[in-house]
Amino acid sequence: MESPQKPSYQPATIEEKWQKTWSELGLDKTPQDQNKPKFYALSMFPYPSGSLHMGHVRNYTITDVIARLKRMQGYRVLHPMGWDAFGLPAENAAIDRGVPPAKWTYQNIAQMRQQLQRLGLSLDWETELATCSPDYYKWTQWIFLQFLQAGLAYQREAAVNWDPIDQTVLANEQVDNEGRSWRSGAIVERKLLRQWFFKITDYAEELLNDLDKLTGWPERVKLMQANWIGKSTGAYLEFPIVGLDEKIGVYTTRPDTVYGVSYVVLAPEHPLTQVVTTSDQKAAVAAFIKEVSNQSELERTAEDKPKRGIPTGGQVINPFTGEEVPIWIADYVLYEYGTGAVMGVPAHDVRDFKFAKEQNLAIKVVIVPEIGAEETLKSAYTEAGILVNSGDFNGMNSVDAKKAIIEFAEKQNFGKLRVQYRLRDWLISRQRYWGAPIPVIHCPECGIVPVPDKDLPVQLPEDIELSGRGGSPLAQLESWVNVPCPTCGTPAKRETDTMDTFIDSSWYFLRYPDAQNAEKIFDSGKVNDWMPVDQYVGGIEHAILHLLYSRFFTKVLRDRGLFNFDEPFQKLLTQGMVQGLTYMNPNKGGKDKWIPSNLVDANNPVDPQTGEPLQRLYATMSKSKGNGVAPEDVINKYGIDTARMFILFKAPPEKDLEWDEADVEGQFRFLNRVWRLVTDYVVQTEQVTTNNGQLTKSEKDLRRFIHIAIQAITEDVVDEYQFNTAISELMKLNNALTDADCHNSPIYAEGMQTLVIMLAPFAPHIADELWQLLGNKGTVHTQTWPSFDPTALIADEITLVIQIMGKTRGAIQVPAKSDKAELEKYARESEVGQRYLEGKEVKKAIVVPGKLVNFVLG
Repeated sequence: MESPQKPSYQPATIEEKWQKTWSELGLDKTPQDQNKPKFYALSMFPYPSGSLHMGHVRNYTITDVIARLKRMQGYRVLHPMGWDAFGLPAENAAIDRGVPPAKWTYQNIAQMRQQLQRLGLSLDWETELATCSPDYYKWTQWIFLQFLQAGLAYQREAAVNWDPIDQTVLANEQVDNEGRSWRSGAIVERKLLRQWFFKITDYAEELLNDLDKLTGWPERVKLMQANWIGKSTGAYLEFPIVGLDEKIGVYTTRPDTVYGVSYVVLAPEHPLTQVVTTSDQKAAVAAFIKEVSNQSELERTAEDKPKRGIPTGGQVINPFTGEEVPIWIADYVLYEYGTGAVMGVPAHDVRDFKFAKEQNLAIKVVIVPEIGAEETLKSAYTEAGILVNSGDFNGMNSVDAKKAIIEFAEKQNFGKLRVQYRLRDWLISRQRYWGAPIPVIHCPECGIVPVPDKDLPVQLPEDIELSGRGGSPLAQLESWVNVPCPTCGTPAKRETDTMDTFIDSSWYFLRYPDAQNAEKIFDSGKVNDWMPVDQYVGGIEHAILHLLYSRFFTKVLRDRGLFNFDEPFQKLLTQGMVQGLTYMNPNKGGKDKWIPSNLVDANNPVDPQTGEPLQRLYATMSKSKGNGVAPEDVINKYGIDTARMFILFKAPPEKDLEWDEADVEGQFRFLNRVWRLVTDYVVQTEQVTTNNGQLTKSEKDLRRFIHIAIQAITEDVVDEYQFNTAISELMKLNNALTDADCHNSPIYAEGMQTLVIMLAPFAPHIADELWQLLGNKGTVHTQTWPSFDPTALIADEITLVIQIMGKTRGAIQVPAKSDKAELEKYARESEVGQRYLEGKEVKKAIVVPGKLVNFVLG
């Protein structure tokens, strides 16, 4: 009789089959049964660029393993997906390709959805959303109106990047490192325009304090947020302008140095600049302001750039000394920061010292390390110390002097204690088309009028001409701009700015629990049930702005009575980048230095154009470096499960991952070993025998190995997400089953089932196929995650090492519960003991319970 034919591992066939089955079963739909504990697993949603890259695959695979694992552990899981679909790239593509941004975006979404579905991710596609869809941005606009009602949205003049040729506002990313417009090549100017802001500074203190609640966040991310908020305690001091009733306000964290002020600096854009400039300095100041207006904020504040300034001719009085000191303007002071003015204390500030040396300004020492210390400086002294040349405060230590000087300023009415934040209000205006229109109308009679809720969404018009020139595209469409005031009926105009795309991503996670709701933004009961997100997964590049804005939105909407929680994301995992083997020519500059991998012979890496030797390194995959690996190439060759296993095994999730084809091949070989193990078992194993409760030594050893694996893998995946070590344990269990000689035992059957169940979150397709081959009904993904039996870990026997004079001579198996005397007896009576101890005097026996017996001879 012929033995049954063994099936071979065919990833493509298996993956297609099981994805169809999962879809028919509705396996990934979000359960509504509230009797189970909830788990909300979320990856940061992608921008629909048109194609997935390996960074996407890694992000979504990590979250998918967590979601699948939690379902097996008895949780009801929400695992959604959507698209961060507004923004500049779509508008640029529309201009370059002559297609509407909506068409380009939805084509990309369709393509990427198909790619994601091919990855076999357990996503609930019924929750899908796209931020560019009117049924989503209707609620983005509704949220804006909530901010407006709460006094948290306002308009004011602010500096923007202005292209003088195209006559349009540019985002920072549209300005190159030489300060030129990405499209026209013109030197970009800074220009004041009326812009919309959200008052995030009202929540600065709570955003800072609540970082302590985020115990599931990486410490470095919390530190980045704290630094961005930048809380400091100092003094607000006012310097009267000589000859005028005006005063210049400054904020300083070093009021103890105020007696050392030798000049005050205004930002060139400061309204007082024009007021204080004397007639003989007007031309020079105007020229300097024009020059500075061409610089980006980055250029002006860069540490390695020389600090440039010019005197205005005006002077202020230091209220502490009565001395007159000059007023300067300088490029390094920005109007948007603090008060837009700083006091210059060269002796005790590194930047001021450098500036004073260059401009030949006075440097006055007012703090020394100790009494009697030398007062001449070669560099700024910035540490704490003792005050000198400081009037009544001489001799005080600088810590006490800060407090005393602030109290003195408050009594004299020229200063006060102030807590200040580095955080600035959030500029949300964009003079672009492809974004959510800001839902207000400007009426000459009523002022700013919110669009009534019943008229939302304010939809983007489709009959728009995009050229990238001439200001906001919406402002040029008069049929859209001109509307009657909803309050009084007077002819009025729509707001033509659209919102920053960070707005769209600051609340999307709140929509998923009730994504189909057409009547309201969401049902509060559903959001209170599912939120906060239990595990959020995304790149470290979003550690500051996206996460901070999402926390801000959560707090504002909580205060509007929409739900009852304070923070949106309970645990945060910032996955590392995927890096590819990269070739660089160190003799070339710019983008030309990167040589695409497909043009290089790996055995002889030289520049194909010049023949120069190339440097090999690992760098983040990107088109510009030519070092990317297309996910479909890997999937077509090895299958989805192999790609997942490699990504999970190669590095812990938070570390960068170096792509290596050999390691991908290694995971493919491992899955083939598991496949052979199971199919051999199914084909060759006859009836499983019962053991009447009595296990052989082989069965006991295997059972212990199975439960050690369950314990180790569960610990690896439940809290720390150390998927790489979990997969190592699966490999060990596979080896133990391969080596075991009790194939007909129920313990072996238990081991096979356990291996396949624990493989399921990592390699879901092959696991379901093997589950079926083992004779099981249904899908492995509805099985309960195994729990380990502590009694199985207790060994009946242990290996006892026998040493003579500290040298190992052999080992024997002995009962695990033996005491010291019994261990010594077993060792003496063993063949090893008798051979080495015969005719010898044993001076002493050293017994280490559970490990060894060492005989010391006389």
